[in-house]
Amino acid sequence: MKTYKIAVGAILLAGASMTLSSCVGSFTLTKRVLAWNNQVGNKFVNELVFFAFWILPVYEVTAIADLLVLNSIEFWSGTNPMEASVKAIDTDHGRYLIKCDGKGYDVTCQTTGETVRLDFNMEEQTWSVLTPEGENIPFMTFIDDSHVKMITPAGDFRIIETSQEGLMAYQEMCGAASMAAR
Repeated sequence: MKTYKIAVGAILLAGASMTLSSCVGSFTLTKRVLAWNNQVGNKFVNELVFFAFWILPVYEVTAIADLLVLNSIEFWSGTNPMEASVKAIDTDHGRYLIKCDGKGYDVTCQTTGETVRLDFNMEEQTWSVLTPEGENIPFMTFIDDSHVKMITPAGDFRIIETSQEGLMAYQEMCGAASMAAR
């Protein structure tokens, strides 16, 4: 009887593991709690809070919430509800609301109500802007750790080094094109 229960348990465990494969999820809630803990104080205070959170089962509760609820929502819908957020940014040109849905950003000018959508294509490693007509126009593609392909004011693309020198050269190119257009 005992070997029967072990065999049935092993079969159920193997079947469950096949249905849960490649559904790891991003564990966003747990990562946020860990990120908060890392900024509490110096490394000694962070370590004390870390141990306290294990004793009080904060990490266990967030991990279970991620595993059973949030990662399941992320798997079936494609977005994690913890990644959605709205931030307000005040600039010299007005106040902007930036909404993140985990796949991109909606940037809304509070003064005019105009919204711009920025999307990231993970497969192509490309950022694009969505036009009001519904067309995605790419403007930056990651090539490797130290280079990106950026759109120029002329509409073509140039490879830019992701360094201070590369950024300054790109800014000069854009500034020169802006001056020539006047």
